[in-house]
Amino acid sequence: MTESRKAPTQFPFGTLTDDAGASADPVVVEIVQGSLASIEHEVETAIARTSRSPMIRDAHDFRAGIHDRLLRKLTGRSYSALVHPVARDFPLDEMRPGDVFFHNDVYESEGGIGHLPDLCVTVPVFAGAGPDGDGEPRVVAFIQAFGHHDDIGGAVPGSMPSHATSVYEEGLAVPPIKLWDAGVPNRAALTIMTRNSRMPESLAADLDAECSACLMGARRLGELFDRYGVDVVEACFDAIIDRTTQTYKREILAKIPVGTWVWEDYAEHDGVDEPRLHTQRITLTRTPADDPEGERVILDFAGTSPQAKGPINHCGDYSDGVFLKKWLAPILRNLADTPERMAELDVNEGVVPLIEMRFPPKGTLLTPEFPAPTNARTFVILRLLGVLAGVLAKAVDGKMPADQETIRYTGVYGTDLAGRPYLMREVLGGGSGGRYYADGEDTIHVVPDSRNLPTEFTESRFPFVVESLSLATDSGGPGKFRGGLGYEKRLRMLADAHFMSIADRSILACWGVNGGLAGRPFEVVIDAGGPHERVVDALADAEPVRAGETIRIRTTGGGGWGDPLERDPESVVRDVRWAKVSPQGARDDYAVVLTGSGDDLGYDADATTALRAERVAARGEGEVFFDRGPGYARLAGGAAHAAVDVR
Repeated sequence: MTESRKAPTQFPFGTLTDDAGASADPVVVEIVQGSLASIEHEVETAIARTSRSPMIRDAHDFRAGIHDRLLRKLTGRSYSALVHPVARDFPLDEMRPGDVFFHNDVYESEGGIGHLPDLCVTVPVFAGAGPDGDGEPRVVAFIQAFGHHDDIGGAVPGSMPSHATSVYEEGLAVPPIKLWDAGVPNRAALTIMTRNSRMPESLAADLDAECSACLMGARRLGELFDRYGVDVVEACFDAIIDRTTQTYKREILAKIPVGTWVWEDYAEHDGVDEPRLHTQRITLTRTPADDPEGERVILDFAGTSPQAKGPINHCGDYSDGVFLKKWLAPILRNLADTPERMAELDVNEGVVPLIEMRFPPKGTLLTPEFPAPTNARTFVILRLLGVLAGVLAKAVDGKMPADQETIRYTGVYGTDLAGRPYLMREVLGGGSGGRYYADGEDTIHVVPDSRNLPTEFTESRFPFVVESLSLATDSGGPGKFRGGLGYEKRLRMLADAHFMSIADRSILACWGVNGGLAGRPFEVVIDAGGPHERVVDALADAEPVRAGETIRIRTTGGGGWGDPLERDPESVVRDVRWAKVSPQGARDDYAVVLTGSGDDLGYDADATTALRAERVAARGEGEVFFDRGPGYARLAGGAAHAAVDVR
């Protein structure tokens, strides 16, 4: 692998029609938008049904996306990668029906690929005739699939070495190539990729599933163009994107006052250096309506730490941060008037004009220089969701959720009871943050529609027993509205194996806001309660586990919102009944004095009022708006909070 970071092409973003779709028939716009959603869902369903690896088939850690010929994302249910690197290296007028493009090279993906296990296939859609009215159909759109695959080579099984110091240790990097040429698979490329994988059969099957599903999606979308005509459908594309722009400007930007706010959060370790605070900072500026460059939100990342030696870097600055804009924009939906309205707001290319990003010079966590490793980039890209939520909380008087769970990869590998090598990877969710109107959700997964692996499947395929899968009691951050709970999962190994983990929030915790407290951090304990009990570092490549030992995994709880002493005591009693809060937690965290037990569980109102008054008097009044949990002091030289934590 050599350094070949290409300068981003200046793509012709704008509109396909002179009036930005204003003349499109509203009824046809709805039909086209519904068809796009249906096609995207059909592509994802086909991949799920025909793929082979547990990560794709069972955990659903993949996404599909539809883009127009200007490379703009049209669908808004979830994020997807970018078409930009394909269009940069392969002119649209040279593409042919049946072509399938592939890439996973982080440094040549224009910011759309975060780490090498994320493989992306792109299929052009053809319709209509040439500009003179005759000739062959031309490229009018793209179907794309983008997912996390089991193994693409590198130093450790799973292609995510926690102690990597360069991309050369992380696996096979493939810049944009033509994987299928006019319907004919490139067998040489497929052979090279599968030869480099420890899981060649599942990799080959997954790629075949994704390519075939995207080709099917391209046919479906082509039928839509054939039915209504290229000009009509493209006018609808403009209308869909413009409607998103106007909706976000009217319903979301209007909620952010004009001004500037600063906040930061941290990754806690990089796998190479000792744990410390790796800063990710956002300065948010809301411009006024009469700003010469337009009404928008400016996100300035100055103050972000230098790139790490280990693999927590993320290449976010390509193409003016187009991928990062669409990745972060869903956080803005929390400003919607109701949860129902929030769920209705799509995030497509229409949000891009409303967000300006300003990046620091090369050499930071967000602007790493080749060949910096990136396989644990979730520590940065997911933390930025929380940094944006935090700085918005300062801007809107706290009416944002507290911090949510982050992605962590856990797994075991070794040789099964029949002597066959295996690799089991799982992405377990955690709790979302409490909100100003409700508790956080339990065991959510940041990747939409993703899930934990089914017990019945894993026990039949891998040499372990799932002894329990439950909510992690007391993991949600205390608050007037409690943070959501994480998982507790216990595996008992039937054969000697190795445990692996790529996880953050094991020292720091999901922060609480507006008086709410932080949730419990991530933790893995092997042989809990046994003679060889030991805590495993959150970044681990090959922790030995003996046959008969258990692995106990507890994922993060979301932060709490509001003062826990203001929580309705009846809600605390209910949480104790449901084992979401322990009896000890009811007293320690919420100052609720319980009475009785079982069906007769209740609380002593007078004693609770007195205990809460005593707690309030003891703590006094504080100005700190965010609670980062006790782990922050360990990494901050004993400081209880950061300077930016004061509202």
